[in-house]
This record gives sequence, C-alpha cells and structure tokens, in this order.
Amino acid sequence: MSRAGLISGRGLPPGHEAVSEREAAPKPDRLRDSEMDDASLHRWLTRTWRTPPGLIGALASVDHKVIARRYLITAFVFLCLGGLNAVVMRIQLSGPQRGLIGPDLYNKLFTMHGVTMMFLFAVPVVQASGLYLVPLMVGTRNIAFPRLNAFGYWVYVSGGLFAWVSFALSMAPDVGWFAYVPQSGPEFGPGKRADVWAQMITYTEVSSLAVAVATIVTVLKQRAPGMSLDKIPVYVWAMLVTSFVVVFAMPAVMITSTFLILDRLVGTHIFNPAEGGDVLLFQHLFWFFGHPEVYIIFLPATGMVSAIIPVFARRPVFGYLGLVLSLIAVGFLSFGLWVHHMFATGLPKLGASFFTASSMLIAIPNGLQIFCWVATLWDGRPMIRTPLLFVLGFFFIFVIGGLTGVMLASVPLDLQVHDTYFVVAHFHYVLIGGSVFPLLGAAYFWFPKFTGRMMSERWGRRHFWLAFIGFNAAFFPMHIVGLWGMPRRIYTYPAELGWGNINLFITAGAVLFFSSFLLFIFNLVHGALKGAPAGDNPWDAGTLEWATPSPPPSYNFERIPVVAHAEPLWAERETMPVATGLRVDARELLVSTVADAQPDIREKSAGPSLWPLLAAAAVGGTFLYSIFTPWAIVWGALPLAVTLIGWFWPKGNPEDEE
Repeated sequence: MSRAGLISGRGLPPGHEAVSEREAAPKPDRLRDSEMDDASLHRWLTRTWRTPPGLIGALASVDHKVIARRYLITAFVFLCLGGLNAVVMRIQLSGPQRGLIGPDLYNKLFTMHGVTMMFLFAVPVVQASGLYLVPLMVGTRNIAFPRLNAFGYWVYVSGGLFAWVSFALSMAPDVGWFAYVPQSGPEFGPGKRADVWAQMITYTEVSSLAVAVATIVTVLKQRAPGMSLDKIPVYVWAMLVTSFVVVFAMPAVMITSTFLILDRLVGTHIFNPAEGGDVLLFQHLFWFFGHPEVYIIFLPATGMVSAIIPVFARRPVFGYLGLVLSLIAVGFLSFGLWVHHMFATGLPKLGASFFTASSMLIAIPNGLQIFCWVATLWDGRPMIRTPLLFVLGFFFIFVIGGLTGVMLASVPLDLQVHDTYFVVAHFHYVLIGGSVFPLLGAAYFWFPKFTGRMMSERWGRRHFWLAFIGFNAAFFPMHIVGLWGMPRRIYTYPAELGWGNINLFITAGAVLFFSSFLLFIFNLVHGALKGAPAGDNPWDAGTLEWATPSPPPSYNFERIPVVAHAEPLWAERETMPVATGLRVDARELLVSTVADAQPDIREKSAGPSLWPLLAAAAVGGTFLYSIFTPWAIVWGALPLAVTLIGWFWPKGNPEDEE
C-alpha cells in the first residue's frame, strides 16, 4: 500500500489535504502510525485496541465486532426458541380437535413466537450484522459511541431473558405480540402477563435506538477519506436509512407500552373509553411503529442483496443512484402505511383511500430495486454459489409477498380476509422471504470474514433447497385456507370445516423448514471448526471489509484507506493509498466531513468499561421491579444515576481528555 500523510495530505485526493489546524503538529511524546514499520504498528495497535483478557475484560469489551457477534449468537438462540414455538403450534393445528395443548398455553406460545421473532430476533439480527460490517465497510477502527453500543447489547439480552424467564414461570404474556387493548388492559388482562409485555417492549427498544444512533454517526462522520456520499456501499446506505427509521419509529411503540403500563399500574385511563380514553389510539401508535418495523427488517436485507449480487455477477451494481433513492423512498413512505392494518376498525372512507394509495405506491421503489438487481445479473457473468441461490430464492418469495401486499391494500378484499390465514401467509412471505432468505445468503457470504474459514458449498445448496421447499410448502397453502375462511389465533377447529388435510400439509412443510435450520447449524459449526481456510477476500469482492485480514484484528485497519471508487478493491487491485497520522498508543479515530469525507479532526474512542453492563443491570432491575410497583422507577433512578456518573466521570489526565 502507498502511504498518504493525514497531516500533509500526500497522496490524498484534492480537498483532503489536512485535518484541523490544532492537530497540525503532533506532540513528540505521542506515537503515530506514520512513524512505524508494519510489524511495529501491528504490535502497538494490538496492544492499544485489544479486549482485556479474562472474564472481566470480556464483559467490559467495546469492540464492535465482539458486541456484534454476541448480538448475532443471542438472536440466533431466540430464533430457535421462537421456531420451536411455531412447530408446537403447527402440530396442534395439524388436525381438527387436537389436544396437544390448551387455549391458555397456545395464547402464550402465539404471543412469545411473535414477540421473539419481531423484537428479539428480526430487528436485532439485522442491526447486529450492520454493527459488525458498517465500520469495516466505511474504513474506521471502531463504531461511534462504543460504550453506548455495549450498553445496548446488555439491555437487549436482559430484555430477552426477562421475557423467556417469565414464560418458564408461567407469567408469559398471552395478549399477542401486538397486545391490543382492551384485552391487554386492566379490566380484561388480570395478572402480570400484559405487564411483562409492556415493560419488555419498552426497554428492549432502547437497545435498537442505541445501535441506530451509533450507526448513524459512524456512517456520517467516520468514513474513510474520499468516501463521499456517492461512494458509500449500498449496504451501508441501507443501514443508514434503517437507523433513521428506527429513531423515528421506535419511540412510538415505547410510548404505547408506557401508556399501557400506566393504565394498568397507575390507574390512568389513556385507553379506557369509559373515562374519556381511546381504544383506537393504541392501534394508531402501535402500527405507526409496526409498519416501519417491517421495513426496519427488510431494508438491511435489500442492502445485503445489493452487496451479494455484484460480487457473483462480476460487475458493479446496475443503477447505484436508483437503489439509494429507492432505499430512502421506502424509508420515508413506510411511515404513511400504518392504517392499512386498521381497515376493519371503521375508518372514514377518504382516509382509507389515502392509505390504500400509499400502500400501493411503496411497491414502486421496491420494484425498482428488483429491476436493478435483475439488470446487474443480466449484464454480468453470474456464478451460482450458495449466497446467490438464497438471493434468487428471495426474488421468488418476496415478489409473491409483495403482490399479496398490494391485494391487501385494497379495502374490499382486506375486509374479507382480515384476521384470516391469508394475512399470516402474506406477512411470512414478506418477513421470511424478504429478510431471512437474504440473511441466510449473507451468512454464507460474510462467514469467511467472521471466521477466516469457508462453509461447505455442498451442504449450503442442500440447506437452500430444503428451506425453499419447506417454506413454500408451509406458507403458500395458508393463502388458500385463509380464503376458505380459517381465522388467525385459533388453537383448534371442528372437523366438518374441512381444513384438516391442508393444515396437515402446512405442518409438514413447517417441520421441513425448521429442519433446514438444523442443517444450517451443522454447516455453521462444521465450517467454523473444519472449513477450508478462506483467505482475506475469497469472493474477490470490491468493498473495504475485504481489505482486512479474516477475521479482522481488533483495530480493523493498520492504516486508514483512502477511497476513490465505490468498489475500491476492484479499482485499486495493486495498491491502495492510505492515510497516516493517527496515534497508535491511544484509541484514536479519524472524523471526516459528512458529504465529501474530507479528514476533519481526530477523536478519542472510549476504551473497555464495566459501566455499560452495570447501567444495563440498573435499567433491567428497575423495569423488572416496576411491574409490581410504580415506585420502582423512583428507587431505580438511584442506582442508575450512580452507574451513569461512573460511566461519564472524566478519566485520565487533562491532556488525554482534551
């Protein structure tokens, strides 16, 4: 690699000549990467950026890759638990009048399945993927606000444990993942089950907000020199748009769950129409979050597709600007669709017409993305490997889900199939086809970067076909049985309705689909332990994450790369210019300008700390105790304040703080 001086600007593109004047003369007692050979630089950076050894060091880690791996593993555990819930429900529904489980347990399984898949798997897993990849793709050494990021993980895992421990103690929520009032209100939802739902939702969404804020700042302010807005990878754009959607959508569901807990524990009547409250206010607030939630899950998956297709088509993605504008349009339009979940609530016809139009309008940018992907493959020389197989499966499944979504946007049809299995089929085609299949393709694609080894191509193809056939066998017939009138959320049905045979077929498909994940786990473990060595860039990809060793070191990049192309590894196959001048004896990041990624200032990055874990424990304890008394919020503020003071208390000498 050729070196570009961060201070002098040698070798940097025009306009990237220097950082701020106060950094122009590095102090002689500070070691900088421009003063070292590669071997010495590696030793110093490893010493500075490593996670401390031992259990305490592991708990205190703020390395974005370590935190992301924890998110991914935890989310996958929750996926398996939610999948087991689904299998038990499907076995119960495989024939009429089955007595495997009763209605109370079925309601808890139904609720825990939805809560787990939506709040504990789907959103965390796509955010965690970005948490690992975005800093590598934009060429920085760590994510912004690393301690906030660590805090987000501990809040997330404590929220998931809270939900599943309540299930083990027979306190699990049984009001559906949406928890509509008045069924979840104090009159019809006695006990603590709805309280568990409300508090778990409130403080697990804090985790999503923490990751979103860190991602936004990383993308906007920590990009490598030269990575202007038109050179950001499409996947990074997808994560940026998703993070903004999270910031604007998640507070709505947090307000909803807070209002519900106030009604239940404090005696307010926000959702009680007898006292001037409004039942439909709950649905408006919930679905103002709930429909953007679909795109919070879907947008990162489209970014994964846009990252995988060019590599296996052997050409840059077609329509880069169109893809980016489509992502922004989908993120914006996702906030104008929520009422199409409420067509059966007696809304004014003019309002329903508006939301019908907006629901159909969002198909345009989604269709544009599919056109760009197909054009990339058509104009390239596709290599059919496992990641691309999952992308092709995504095309088929998501198009079906999109078409049924346009159908459900029509008020007359929606009124006929509302709360039937037609809707269940639709959203599983959208969420699993639109998110899980790209996610599985991304797992095969980026697995070498995570582990340094390859997963088996032969077992990967078997996994794809088992998942593809099992998924369609499980969920396509649900369209038919929904049109026959089978309602959602029933735990059994009479034999004379004639739904038994088709439900048996659906259950067989669901078991087949679930078994495909067992094959995936086998391939995952086998690849990690005995897979072929991958090398740094086994797919010959063009983005910056493949410029690092596999797996990446704790500091990501020895020297910050300088970017002059959207696929820098394809444009600079021999040498890549790099920027120098950052300290190696302290955690220091390069901060760049928003639009053009010109070097701006150096910024200290926070080191390992136990305070995020302690703060998350204080928050978790407060919310757990608050389901028994609202005074827990008052008393819980004391340990939380102590942990926050310890977190933000100035440390080190004044020079380091400056």
